Order: sequence, then C-alpha cells, then structure tokens
Amino acid sequence: MLGEYRIQGRRATEIAADVERAVADGSLQPGEALPPLRELAADLGVNPNTVAAAYRLLRDRGVIETGGRKGSKIRPRPATTYRDQVSLTVPPGVRNLAAGNPDPALLPPLGAALAAAGAAADREPVLYGHPVADPGLIELAGAAFRADGVPDGSLAVTAGALDAIDRTLAVLLRPGDQVAVEDPGWASVIDLVAAHGLRPLPMALDDAGPRPAALAAALAAGARAVIVTSRAQNPTGAAVTAGRAAELRTVLARHPEVLLLEDDHGHGITELPFHSIGLGPDRQPATAHWLVIRSAAKAFGPDLRLGVAAGDPQTIDRLLGRQRLDTGWVSHLLQRTAAELWRTHGAAPAGVPAAYRERRDALLAALAAQGIRAHGASGLNVWVPVPEETAAVVGLLQHGWSVLPGARFRMQSPPGLRITVAPLDPAQAPRLAADLAAVLGTGAAASRAV
Repeated sequence: MLGEYRIQGRRATEIAADVERAVADGSLQPGEALPPLRELAADLGVNPNTVAAAYRLLRDRGVIETGGRKGSKIRPRPATTYRDQVSLTVPPGVRNLAAGNPDPALLPPLGAALAAAGAAADREPVLYGHPVADPGLIELAGAAFRADGVPDGSLAVTAGALDAIDRTLAVLLRPGDQVAVEDPGWASVIDLVAAHGLRPLPMALDDAGPRPAALAAALAAGARAVIVTSRAQNPTGAAVTAGRAAELRTVLARHPEVLLLEDDHGHGITELPFHSIGLGPDRQPATAHWLVIRSAAKAFGPDLRLGVAAGDPQTIDRLLGRQRLDTGWVSHLLQRTAAELWRTHGAAPAGVPAAYRERRDALLAALAAQGIRAHGASGLNVWVPVPEETAAVVGLLQHGWSVLPGARFRMQSPPGLRITVAPLDPAQAPRLAADLAAVLGTGAAASRAV
C-alpha cells in the first residue's frame, strides 16, 4: 500500500508528524492510500484509537483526506499549495485566454485616484487607533448594498473577497466541519476550505447558479457553511436568477444555523442584477450568519486588494476581531483610492459590462455555430464541456490558443475548459471556435450539463 515506506511512531502526534515528514520529502506520494486503522495499529503495537487520533490530526491539517470505508489517502497536493501555483507556459505567439484577468484596457487610470488618496494621507495621516474603515468608501458601499436589498448596518473592509471568506471560515468553523462549494467552482475557495481542515461538499450548478437539490443534499449531509457566487461565477459564468434565488432561499430557511457566504465579485462588471439567496424581498435573512462580499479586483484592477462585506453583526464583529489580530486594517491608501475611483467611475467604468458581454456572446455564438455547447451567462469566462481536457488543451495550444483545463476547478463535475474572454477580440471568436471544433472532431462536443 505504501511501497517500501513504513510509518513510525508510538503516540498520535508522532505518527502524524512522521507521515507529514514523509509527504514533505516525497517518500509518500499524493494519492497513496494509508493503511487501515487496525492494520497500522497492529504494525506499530499501539491502540487503534491512537492511530485514529493521528489520522484526525492529518486530516485537520489538510495532509490526508478520508472517504469512510474507502479509507484514507494522501491529498493530491498539500493544502497550502494552491491550484494556480502551477501555471501553463504560454509560448510566444500563442493567445493567452487562460489567465482569468480583466482586460487592462477596460480598467480605469489610477493616477488621479492615487494622488487624491495620497493628498488625503498628507492632510490626515492614518496612525494606530484610527478607525479601520474609510467613511467615504463605507458610504459608497453601503448605498450600493441598500440598492440591491442588502442591509448595510454592519460592514467590514477586507483585502478582497477571498480574504473575507478566509477570515470568516477561521472564526466560525472548526477543522472537520463540512462546507458546500460550487462544482465546478473557484479553485482558490476549494483549496482554502481544505487549508482550514474543512471538508468541501460539491454542489452541482447550471447557468442559474447552484441547483436546489444539490444544496439540499449538501445541507442534509451536514454542511455547516455554504459558499455561493452571485454573478460572474468562475469558471462557468453562472449568475443566480431571481427564481433560483427564491428556490435556494427556501432550502436554506430549513437550516437557519448555517453560515452563508455570497461572493458578488462580479459587482460592476456584469449587467445582470444581483439576487441574494439569503435575503428575501423583505430583507430578512434566511440564516443567522451571513455575508455578502464585493471586491474591486475585476472592475478596478487585481492589484487593488480590497473588498467590502455586509453581514449580520456577530459575523462582521468576529471577522473584524480576527483582522485586528493580524493586519489590523486594510491600508487607507487603498480604501481612499477605491472610493475615489468609485466616485469617478461608479462600480466600474462606463461600457465595461457591455464589452464583456459582447465578447462572451461572440464566442458562445461562434461555438454554437460549430455545434459546441458552452456556458457564459456573465463575467469574464466561458466554460466548454469536453470529453477529455488534456487533449483539448494541447490541441488548442497547437492552434495558437492557451486555455485552462477544468480539472483546476472540478471535484465531481464532468471535464471542461475555461476560456477567459476578457482579451478576446469578438472578431477572433469564429476562428477560436473552428479550431476547437477541429480539435474535438465532428460530434465530439456533444451537449452536456455543467
């Protein structure tokens, strides 16, 4: 089962440390199965409860994953190694549609906003003890939340959407808890859940967001938290509709103790309206603990590491309490810069949602003309189901296109490709679609659900 390697140790901490060392030096490889509890206990001459405790430690640290009667095995990668760390090499002359970045040409100029933020800092330097949130930014964010039916009584400024999710999971969940995540979904969220020692439960989705039956199944299985992307879902482009939000809210209402995190990073870059699955028309939350999170990365630039979260008072208070223990606050230079950009351009520069919609629609239409079904209701990406990812990625690379394999985003969902349309000229869409059709072959891109 473990080849030549033999696990050592007499106590749970010693056994867990030995396995971690073996994983670090390569003696134990990703995917290798660990011995059953009683078998390892007999080999080591210890009580099976000792081995069980060691396996719990390893699971909580993200070193192994457990599958009930299927046993335990080394995780495919350490929990601290995120999926985007290993990037595809894009040869010269190949069009990069894999990066997931917004189009730099659609980002606002930063000079004036940075100068205004700097001048404000000169007039009023931010020192220890200063309020953590910039009043101007809070006023703008609060107004935007209110306009979308989100109560803005409790707000927090974070270093982006993932930072808000990270801190909230850390203060409200414990290792071993289960978290419902979209499948396919944002790779960083899936990895972050594992890094906290939490267990991700996949939720299937379609163009309208998570399927109600999938959410119900995850909650019935014991999910303590649910993470949903409101719009511009990565990688599929799904956007929660009003009807789907109502269906999901009905499911959530049966589990009011569950933590709900709604990631609305698409705020500003998509023309589709925001529909909360946790807040109804009466603005009453379906769950006791909830956050709606918006970030500036896609509208103003990825280097503007800033987001604003609205939530129930207890969740916001615990999030800010965790923030005070490490970074303390998000730089007011960034906060004031974002506020100035928001005052000048709105949630995004004029024409941005229409530009991204044009690029998505052009590619979706070109793929449909080739008989290839794809998904892209909103945002920067289009998801294309394929029979086999590696061959499709390599084939497109040979035709001059770099795209991402769906394996980075999937848990149990069928294979696919993520194509970032942000840098794609709509006039190039027919050639890309024809090249993909050639790679897949006639009839290879049969219709499949996300």
